[in-house]
Amino acid sequence: MVTRDEAHEDPGRAASRLTGRPVTGARAGSGSPAEVTLDGGTRVMVKRGDAPGAVRAEVAGLRWLAATGTVRVPAVLGHDERWMVTERVHTGHPDPDAALRFGQGLAALHAAGAADFGAPPPDGPEDAFIGLAPMRNTPGTDWPRWYAEHRVLPYVRGAVDRGTLRPGEAAVFERVCARLPELAGPAEPPARLHGDLWNGNVLWGSDGEVRLIDPAAHGGHRETDLAMLALFGCPHLDRVLAGYDGTAPLADGWRERAGVHQLFPLLVHTVLFGRGYAEQALAVARSALAR
Repeated sequence: MVTRDEAHEDPGRAASRLTGRPVTGARAGSGSPAEVTLDGGTRVMVKRGDAPGAVRAEVAGLRWLAATGTVRVPAVLGHDERWMVTERVHTGHPDPDAALRFGQGLAALHAAGAADFGAPPPDGPEDAFIGLAPMRNTPGTDWPRWYAEHRVLPYVRGAVDRGTLRPGEAAVFERVCARLPELAGPAEPPARLHGDLWNGNVLWGSDGEVRLIDPAAHGGHRETDLAMLALFGCPHLDRVLAGYDGTAPLADGWRERAGVHQLFPLLVHTVLFGRGYAEQALAVARSALAR
């Protein structure tokens, strides 16, 4: 239970309490996540999660990804139900060699697998988040059916309820869902996904290694992470994909299937940010139906 004092903590006080170390400085106006300096000059990131279970879901996701020893993530230095303290990543510039290694590591991360599609990380809640949007991790064994029921249609309904999709437009996504068994390509085992792999969650470390932050980790189809990288733009994406495909070759036609996987993040953005993303999601859905 969060105490009254903890509910009104600032990032510095939270960092000191959760790490057991004095705080010597904080970056003014940095919001959440905030950069805080501990004694000895160690800089950390302090993130606040107000929604119930949000911090627990993120911590569980980071640890599940880290357990593979593949793509690196920031270490969790302390957390409770409201706050999370992680190591700060010293960032540099995107590099083609780092991109190749990232692709190789991402393939190995996915290959670590998950118990089911939709499986949450160990100790992670079923009711999790992707960004600020709720995301329910309900396990399933058939990817097309699971993806339709838990990654497409809930956000279609949410967008209709908010008025960012018109009721008649929902039918376009329903038709895609009905055709998913033929659009999905060859069956794949559940992969261990980052789950929110847009470029903003890929940090190019100054040491030449990529770190991933802010996961919405769950068991899913490996092409979903790659489709999200392509959707929102990733530096040296061709090198990332070369590293990936050289490590774990993708099934024929994966590029043509990318739009099917992009429906999930586009619909999440439609719910969160409005009509512009609805138009993009509709265009992607109609293109998939034209295949």
